[in-house]
Amino acid sequence: MFTKILVPFDGSAHSRHALQVAADLARCTQAALRIIYVYDMLPVYLGEPNFDNLLNRVLTEANAIVKEALEQIQAQGVPATGDVLEGPAAEAILRVAEAEKLDLIVIGSRGLSQFEGLLMGSVSDRVLHHAHVPVMVVR
Repeated sequence: MFTKILVPFDGSAHSRHALQVAADLARCTQAALRIIYVYDMLPVYLGEPNFDNLLNRVLTEANAIVKEALEQIQAQGVPATGDVLEGPAAEAILRVAEAEKLDLIVIGSRGLSQFEGLLMGSVSDRVLHHAHVPVMVVR
């Protein structure tokens, strides 16, 4: 059924729930999880050393979040890998899913207000509408 499941993870309650659902599904189907954390591109106009300082803080936090998720999942006996990526989240998620030929994306829904959702849409909504693989949105 599913052998490779992508889980975008940012440490939020919704992404934690999605990660656990994906882990349960992976155990049932003997799949492996691919966990990614995507951070927004940083403004280059910050200049040195501000840009480097901010980048270091973002990467340190992102790597800690991915490490925690990997430890949690691997402790449950589910094989998993993780990475930190830069870029618009939806585009990065779709790019990884296609490039690595993943079978399923399990993503948490986010609580954007209706007004914000009309203007820009949520990451999960964009992934849902543009993915070439099944997408499970977890509330």
